[in-house]
This record gives sequence, C-alpha cells and structure tokens, in this order.
Amino acid sequence: MRKALALLAKRSEIGVAAISLLVVLIFTATSGGIWLSRINMVEVLRVTSVLAIMALGEAFVITSGEIDISLGSVFGVAGMVFLALASQLPAPLAVLIALSAGALIGAVNGYVVAYLHIPSLVVTLGSSFMFRGLIYAVLEKTFAFSTTAAMRADPLYRLFGDGRVLGINNALLWALGLLLVLSYVLYLSPFGNRLLAVGGDGLSAHSRGVRTRKVKWTVFVIAGLLAGLAGILEASNLGFVDGSFGRQRELQAIAAAVLGGCVLTGGRSSLIGTVLGAFILSGIQSYLVIKAIQPQWFILLMGLIIVLVSLSNRGLVEALTWQRRAHTTPAAEGKLAADRG
Repeated sequence: MRKALALLAKRSEIGVAAISLLVVLIFTATSGGIWLSRINMVEVLRVTSVLAIMALGEAFVITSGEIDISLGSVFGVAGMVFLALASQLPAPLAVLIALSAGALIGAVNGYVVAYLHIPSLVVTLGSSFMFRGLIYAVLEKTFAFSTTAAMRADPLYRLFGDGRVLGINNALLWALGLLLVLSYVLYLSPFGNRLLAVGGDGLSAHSRGVRTRKVKWTVFVIAGLLAGLAGILEASNLGFVDGSFGRQRELQAIAAAVLGGCVLTGGRSSLIGTVLGAFILSGIQSYLVIKAIQPQWFILLMGLIIVLVSLSNRGLVEALTWQRRAHTTPAAEGKLAADRG
C-alpha cells in the first residue's frame, strides 16, 4: 500500500492516464460511439492541443508556487493582435508581434510578482481585467477581426491555423513538440532544478544561491508566451476573434494542470499529466455538446475538479506521512530527534 501511494505521489500521470482511459470508455459507451468517431476525435485532439499549450505554461507558474489567472486575457490579446496584423503583414511577422505581446504581458506580471513582492493572484487578476477590457474596447466598433480566403490559403498562415502534416493537425504537432522541449527544460536542465527548488522551498533555494526572483519572473514570461501561441493557433483556426475570445480559458488551464498532478503550493509538476488533464477536460466538453447538455455545467465541473484534486493531493501527502511514521522504528525516531537537536 505504501509503495502504491508513493508511486502515485511521484508519478501522478499514472492516475491521470487511468482516468483518461476511463473517460474514453464511458463516453464512447454512453454516446453510441459518436464520441470516439473520427470527426469528433479530430476536434477533441485539436482543442486538447490548444488547451495543453496554455496549460503547460500555467504548470510552470504553479510549479514555482505562484498562479497566473490572466492567461485567458493574454490568449485573447495575442489572437486579436495576430488577426489584426495578418492582413497587413507577412504571417511570420504577425506571429512574432503577437507572441511578443504575450511574452511582454507575462514579463510585466512576473516583474511585479517577483521583484515588487505583490501576490500573484492579485497581480494577474488585475492584469486579466485590464486586458479583457482592452479587447472589448478595441473590438467595440469593429466587433471582430476576421480573415480573408487569401490569408487562409497562405501556407505560412496555415502553419498556425488548420493546416495539417500527414493528416495531423498542426496544433497537435505544436503541443507535442512543446511537451518534449519543456519536459527537457523542467526535468533535465539546471533551470528546471532551480524551479522545482523554488517551488518546494523558496527560502531554502535562495540560501543555496538560487536567484528565486529571476526564476519566478521567467516562468511568467514562459506562460505569457505559450498563452500567446495558443491564442494565435485558435484565432487562425477559427478565422475570427471577438470580445469573448479566450474568456475563462485560464480556468481550464489551471484545472488541466491541477488535474495532471501540479500541486498549487508548488514544487511538484507533471507535464505529461497536464496534457492528459487537457485531454480529459476537452473530452468532457465535447461529451456535453454531444449530449446537448448546457455548457454552464462544464464551468461547474472545472471548479469541482480543482477542489477535489487539491483535496486528494493533500490526502495523499497525509497518507504517505502517516505510513512513514508507522514504519519508523523507535531507534530511528531517537536518531532523528538527536539530529534535530
């Protein structure tokens, strides 16, 4: 039992993978096979990919012990900037400017959090309102930015839109590529070691020479950049953005990261689990559409997932602590007490 609990605590993606399989089986069986149809799965994987890219950025922020609830607005701003410029500039330049906008918002958020020591919840809440207001203000008269047929036919535009390579949607390729790169950064690079140390115990990491403020600033930049990319992919696929574009996406990103194994207190993360969490949420959303259930229930489910998974993480840690204490001999306890003394 102790080994099973330790394995789940260390490799949370195992549990998430089991939930993903259960979701596939239940949704397929109760929808008459419609949920697992090729047409529906193509869309589920596309939606999963866009959400996963955004959730991976959120996972980095959560790993540092912070949270970013402005990513939905960053998503919207980047998509709006991209479509506004794509008709005037070459697609790569429009993408670069839109990504820069996302990274800049993340950099400002990160600076205020890391260097001015303002709580990330407060900073990103304010940032979310500011940039959502900007989107509404810009689109008040134009209502929406949209693409032309010529723009959608451009191969460079399709690289970030509904283009495909060997039948695979480009968004899925972006998500898988970023998963590989970010997994290396988090688990195999010196930066990843510093990030996990900062999230686990910031004071201890600082005492060992880790530049904690720079680490926290960097993860906000990464999150802004990835939210910007996700916004570009979604905007170019849809071909338009309006005032509601990206709204509540940050809640989905947080839910996917937490469901995937990221602990809100920081110091523990699972990027594979985060992607699987995005798949579960996208699958649920698709199932609700198939069953003609009101989308408001999806918002309720996201909140419920965040609360329940956070409680289960706490329960798992407490169970492991109890197991360790139960297997600690009196002699070992005496030695630990002597070491502390």
